Amino acid sequence: MTESSAPTPAPTSTDDEPVTAGAAPAGAATAGAAPVRGPLSKPYRWLSIGMFSLIFLAAFEAMAVTTIMPLVARQLDGESLFALAFAVPLAAGIIGMVIAGNWTDRSGPLPSLLTSAALFVVGLVIAGTAVNMEVFIVGRFVHGLSGAAVVVPLYVIVGRVYPEALRARVFAGFAAAWVIPSIVGPALAGLVAEAISWHWVFLGVIVLVVPAAAMMLPPVLRVRDQVQGDPSVPWSVSRVGWSVVVAGAALAVSLSKELGDPWRWVVAVAAIALAAFAARPLLPPGALRMARGMPATVMLKLIVAGAFFGTEIYLPYLFIERYEFSPSLAGAVLTGAGVTWAAASWLQGRLTDRVSNTQAVVLGTITLTVALVVVLVVAIFTLPPAIAFVAWTFAGGAMGFMYPRFSVAVLALSPVSAQGFNSAALTISESLGAAIALAITALVSSAVGAGMFAADFAVTVVIAFVGVLLARRVRPIGGSRSS
Repeated sequence: MTESSAPTPAPTSTDDEPVTAGAAPAGAATAGAAPVRGPLSKPYRWLSIGMFSLIFLAAFEAMAVTTIMPLVARQLDGESLFALAFAVPLAAGIIGMVIAGNWTDRSGPLPSLLTSAALFVVGLVIAGTAVNMEVFIVGRFVHGLSGAAVVVPLYVIVGRVYPEALRARVFAGFAAAWVIPSIVGPALAGLVAEAISWHWVFLGVIVLVVPAAAMMLPPVLRVRDQVQGDPSVPWSVSRVGWSVVVAGAALAVSLSKELGDPWRWVVAVAAIALAAFAARPLLPPGALRMARGMPATVMLKLIVAGAFFGTEIYLPYLFIERYEFSPSLAGAVLTGAGVTWAAASWLQGRLTDRVSNTQAVVLGTITLTVALVVVLVVAIFTLPPAIAFVAWTFAGGAMGFMYPRFSVAVLALSPVSAQGFNSAALTISESLGAAIALAITALVSSAVGAGMFAADFAVTVVIAFVGVLLARRVRPIGGSRSS
């Protein structure tokens, strides 16, 4: 796609008038037009707060699960399913995002948003009341199916309602919504698990999800004329079918570690190849060959997500098993990355005129790779855990600086009728990258021996190096250095 196919942004308005779309092309200035205001200015305030609240809760749940998962696996006698418990919601999310993207393009974001929020609660109930690892994973499946689907309508709302000049700041706000969960979430989850039960880490989130969803409804209804869907967009049953194949292939990679040699490697390679083939209809044309512009942007998010999240789930596990940290203390390792992620996102949102999307991604991938190399060295030589903590804070900053730019670049190149599909593709790439990375790390661990964290981190370092090599392909064909 070209810049000419970019969606028309919403112009600014007076405080007493609703924001309407379709008045001016992206970046255009009109005589006497009001200056672009912030995401919390009156026309956008409650909509922004509602979206930030949902991201906040998703962040808290994600940070909490990462912290307590070693304890859950131990109590439910499911250590062998540790990686699968993370891979299942990621794989399920691929299906949820495809359905949500198609549904959003047809009917607007509201129906899929409300349905996803309701299913999210159901998943939390199942996981929070699980008495064995198998039931817990079912809850994670339902939670993953719905939790990932929430993201797609939120992205579309940003693309339809907010002017292009504000979108980087809105996505920076999404990252900022991770600050408090990153600071208190891991430690709080560990304390709840130690003092009461890990079950209440899931059940307690339900108390917050319901009012957050209720707060989101009124502002979305006020802008419903701007977020209407296009009924002429057909239901794509084939894409849903392909998403099921992709999810199944991703899980097959995770389960392949249970096989003996050489079949574990044969099944893993075949499943990865099948996932790549089945993902083609779910991604922009040219994505698998890293075509410049939006296809490469979508795929690069897959790569950096695999490198970062593939490392993140093993860090608390490393500190609990090797350094004998408590769950709350191990969770604190994730705090620094959450804070720097949010801070870097805020910074990039104010440097949109100085740092291009390509430059942000190049800088981010290089910094992430260096940080992961340090984590690997700590695991190999059993260095003081403080070194890994510092490295992980830099990794979070790297992600925060480049992650919002993936969304900004894709929305800028998406026609209105394809915003749901392309937003889903972007989030699918994230889930698929993380799921495949988790599956490969679990496979390598099973081959070299349990507790060999260096092998897990070596895999994610290799993935990060690939991201560095391909980062410059984010720039569209014919795009200038300021693109």
